[in-house]
Amino acid sequence: MIRRLPSAVLASLLVSACAGPLASRHPVEPVTVGIVALNDFHGSLEPPSQSVFIGDGKGGAIGVPAGGAAWLASAIDSVRARYPNHVTVSAGDLISASQLSSSLFLDEPTVSVMNRIGLDFNAVGNHEFDRGRDELLRMQAGGCARHTARQPCQLEPFKGARFRFLAASTVKEDGTTLFPATGLRSFGKGRRKVTVGFIGLTLKGTPELVASEGIRGLTFGDEADAINAAVPRLKAAGADAVVVLIHQGGRTQAETDPGECRNLVGDIRPILDRLDPGVDVVVSGHTHWAYVCDYGAINPARPVLLTSAGVYGELVTDIALRIDPATHRVVGKQAHNVIVQSVPYVASRGPVPNSDLVPRFAPRADISDYVARYVAAAQAFTERPVGQLAGPAARRSAGDVDYGGPLGNLIADAQLAATRGAGAQIAFMNPFGIRAPLVPGADGRVTFGMVYAVQPFNNQLLTQTLTGAELKALLEQSFADSGPEQFLTPSAGFTYRVDRKAPAGERVSAILFEGRPIDPVARYRVTTSSFLANGGDGFTELVRQRDKVLGPTDIDALEAWLKALPARAVPEASRVTEGAR
Repeated sequence: MIRRLPSAVLASLLVSACAGPLASRHPVEPVTVGIVALNDFHGSLEPPSQSVFIGDGKGGAIGVPAGGAAWLASAIDSVRARYPNHVTVSAGDLISASQLSSSLFLDEPTVSVMNRIGLDFNAVGNHEFDRGRDELLRMQAGGCARHTARQPCQLEPFKGARFRFLAASTVKEDGTTLFPATGLRSFGKGRRKVTVGFIGLTLKGTPELVASEGIRGLTFGDEADAINAAVPRLKAAGADAVVVLIHQGGRTQAETDPGECRNLVGDIRPILDRLDPGVDVVVSGHTHWAYVCDYGAINPARPVLLTSAGVYGELVTDIALRIDPATHRVVGKQAHNVIVQSVPYVASRGPVPNSDLVPRFAPRADISDYVARYVAAAQAFTERPVGQLAGPAARRSAGDVDYGGPLGNLIADAQLAATRGAGAQIAFMNPFGIRAPLVPGADGRVTFGMVYAVQPFNNQLLTQTLTGAELKALLEQSFADSGPEQFLTPSAGFTYRVDRKAPAGERVSAILFEGRPIDPVARYRVTTSSFLANGGDGFTELVRQRDKVLGPTDIDALEAWLKALPARAVPEASRVTEGAR
């Protein structure tokens, strides 16, 4: 039972000469710091016409339309409102592989949007290096110096990021880091002051994912080594809690809960297993997966809280740290992913409406107005002619199955041609990655806007080596018992048969390359989008990425293919057949 002292006694205590010593012995309540986290935004200024899947309460799942910078801003504001003390962070790939309204302007509008949102720190990801070191430095410092084929500052002077890029493991020729390794934020005063330290870094494998000339002279070190070296420095600088922002991540089996952590796998695990015990939270990215993991349940020696907010600003992670200012320790931590529900859209499989199962966010007006300016400017670019096509090309679907159809054939052929230099022999296009039919004008002319409507993702192409056995396993993943079915469309010279009534794992047969059955032990060079190569759409067989070579973007490959004269013919013949063997 709690006993309350009479008010007179309380008053006498307050004025007594012993007030100072008594106050010093009174325990100080923990201080809560809210961390708002995102990752892999990829310049998604407009709603990306994608969904976050959640349980429908009836044993099934529904997709919730999510994303868009103005809606993300409102979601972040709503999370911040819960915490008098807060900080907003990103775990990399904030820019590049972006939407047209950002990419055409060198991602300057994305940086400016994040300034308006109030981002504090961004760990450099591999895509931050897509345009090279000098252009990335301009993203931080601002200015209109030209480092790429595109002209900077097309609509306004670029003032650079008001938030800080962090790069603990990216080292220059002189041994210093390209950007600071760490940052600090303090909250409160006197006995209730607490400080949170942040370490930001990208994955060690970044040189395998970007053009070598853009990162010449840079070294990408071991992630765990860089983190462990930074922890004691942050502690010495007064950090009560340590948060890592790392552009590396994992995957889980959660399909309808972006906050679950079932069967975590991926390159983040060996990093976590080596971390200094002083690390409290790890905000991760790169895999475009969403999860919240108590890693202590996996490795009790490393009880870190691990989070990821998916991709394209469709989610934001709400992290709460409770810090004891007397002992300078974290005494509580929890997190959950907030779906940034935005506007309905029409997907390849039909309309995706809003849901009352999760909150809806209104677009923040200042962000909405700013983005609209760049969207309007990008529209003029969409009228540029890029090539010719002899007739309309469309994807085909029937019932609950998606087929690539003639348009899938066309895209696969384009991607194979674009990556022949990397040794590509086969290319696959996923039907879910085809957003609209390609219908040329009456004269056969195709504009950039038409092409971009077909493939709006700006995915880079990735060529890797798979054995014949791995190729079959990849194709079988199209027809697993869980998840939607889609027929991976192959490039010319590759065919296969599907029996959807056969047992799982035995549904694909008659796999032929250049008229001959594939050899299970032979090696083949295979091209897909980077989205698929990172396990997108459930194609985890591609995650191995053996002998990988990064190529052009998917849209550049298609544009180059359409420049042919006379007009490129539409490849109508089916490369995939259905029925029993």
